[in-house]
Amino acid sequence: MKGLTIPLLIACILGLSAYWFWAGDESFDFKKNNLKLGLDLIGGAQLEFEAQPTETVTQIKQEVMDGLLKVIETRINSSGTSEANVQQVGSKRILVEIPGVDPELVKRRLLKTAKLEFKELDLKNKTKDKEQVWISTGVTGADLQRASATPDQGGGTNWTILFELKEKGAEKFGVLTERLAKNQLPLGIFLDDKLISAPRVQSQIKANGQITGDFSLETAKDLAVQLNAGALPVPINLISERTVGATLGQDSIYKSLKAAIIGFIIVAIFMISIYRLPGFLATLALLAYTLISLGLFTRGITLTLAGIAGFILSIGMAVDANVLIFERIKEELKQGKSVFSSVEEGFKKAFPSIFDSNLNTLIVCVILGFLGTGLVKGFAITLAIGVIISFFSAIVITHELMKVFLLMPIFRKAFWYGVKEENLNVIKKSN
Repeated sequence: MKGLTIPLLIACILGLSAYWFWAGDESFDFKKNNLKLGLDLIGGAQLEFEAQPTETVTQIKQEVMDGLLKVIETRINSSGTSEANVQQVGSKRILVEIPGVDPELVKRRLLKTAKLEFKELDLKNKTKDKEQVWISTGVTGADLQRASATPDQGGGTNWTILFELKEKGAEKFGVLTERLAKNQLPLGIFLDDKLISAPRVQSQIKANGQITGDFSLETAKDLAVQLNAGALPVPINLISERTVGATLGQDSIYKSLKAAIIGFIIVAIFMISIYRLPGFLATLALLAYTLISLGLFTRGITLTLAGIAGFILSIGMAVDANVLIFERIKEELKQGKSVFSSVEEGFKKAFPSIFDSNLNTLIVCVILGFLGTGLVKGFAITLAIGVIISFFSAIVITHELMKVFLLMPIFRKAFWYGVKEENLNVIKKSN
């Protein structure tokens, strides 16, 4: 039963991947499946924003624009797309291209400054109309570690925002709430200079707290995304919006699919003709690799044509590890070792080289992912996924399949591994 554990696990992974990808559709269609396609393949929205000066920021400098770009990109990625193109246009405008998501959702989350401040009452001063005056406590949204939307514990349809403060922010907040709790004074929670809640502090609060108010699920999630991304350095206005048609479209997707199939067939022919049984098993593992990759691509990754290119490239790279392993097996067989020991030694001795080469590729993917934008990130993500899954398919799936076939006596001959019997006899005579 132990010998069946890993094969059963592999079968479960493949089944789950197939379910993710096809999702019960009667016929295959890229648009109907769970794959999220990029702006160049399915079109989307193009939004242009302009930074607005304020009383405190009277001039829009480059450092202000850099801050805007960072916050906007974070908010967009949190809205369900990782392939948005965000770039500065001119001195104070930002162009955003959004594929495959609701542009209204993105506009909602981008246009709000989301400047969070915690304030306390100024007990000494009041306005002429005897209105309460709130003064800053020094604790702001910049002190937040993370925020999340959750249903109100009191029931009903209202939602609240749970937040966690950074270490220094927690220290300031703890001192503040301890002081307010002594007299059960209110703590004013201001969003974009508007009071949204003023609960009375009953006890000291340190790292964790909540923001209550008249929040629906939609507004609570929007606010959580905005707080996590940080406040915009300055307000922005939407100055233009237009729908973008797909520049490449479904035809390019099918051409890419055709290229992937042709590449797969050529690789399969090469592997089987050179390595015979191991080559055939590597082809099966490559099928598993393709299915798992496509399954993962349905889990929120947006595919552009560059991303599809990265996936096709990784198909060719997926058998690199198998080539190293199979060549090592052939060397072990030529040294007169049994098929069992040759297979095990082949996987064992080839592993360090395979691990190092994949690690180097992953390092490059990480650099491209962090430093690249838009299409470059898509290429890096799909290539990185391909490298990780190909490592699994070569080291685990191929190995387990070979163990199963080695249980049959007919496959314990060197012929099935690309080594001629006469070559073994020559080696034996020379020894």
